[in-house]
Amino acid sequence: MTSFAHETVSRTQRYSGPIFTVNTDEVTMPGGGTARRDIVINKNAVGVVALDDVGRVVLIRQYRHPLGIKLWELPAGLRDVEGEDLALTAARELAEEADLNAARFDLLIDLHTSPGFSAETIRIFLARELSAVPEEERHVRRDEEADIEIAWCDLDEAVAMVLRGEITNAAAAGGLLAAARARDDGWATLRPAGTPPI
Repeated sequence: MTSFAHETVSRTQRYSGPIFTVNTDEVTMPGGGTARRDIVINKNAVGVVALDDVGRVVLIRQYRHPLGIKLWELPAGLRDVEGEDLALTAARELAEEADLNAARFDLLIDLHTSPGFSAETIRIFLARELSAVPEEERHVRRDEEADIEIAWCDLDEAVAMVLRGEITNAAAAGGLLAAARARDDGWATLRPAGTPPI
């Protein structure tokens, strides 16, 4: 079976904002002709499964306006500092959203969050050897982050929350399931934090 190489023959920008851009691409199709596809180009993101010495993970609950509700999630954020090492981005988000530092970061998984229309990727790290950010050094949270709820949960219970439909954020679900599997495999599936991104 031969592979067809889809080619973008034209691109029209529909919207450009601080977080994402929306384009309409005209793309060649294997049956002949072309088709139009709307795509979102994001800044990409990182997320963190922060695991303490007794097997608990930190979860945050924050308001997500497109859904109009609060979701249980992992500490996460945009890759909005050009050229920044992704583990450093993850460390910054962990400190800002959960008031935690971590001495060790390993790569759990890379995800395409919604490949039907978005090019966004999120890299999920496992953070261990945790310590609290000193009170006087804590980030001042604003906007949706101002009322973030922080909770500690046994990793197996967090996985059960995913399977019960209580955690529906895709990055959180993927990260928690990957962390539980990595733990059960004695951490053999972890990759170095500096593994090149997808």
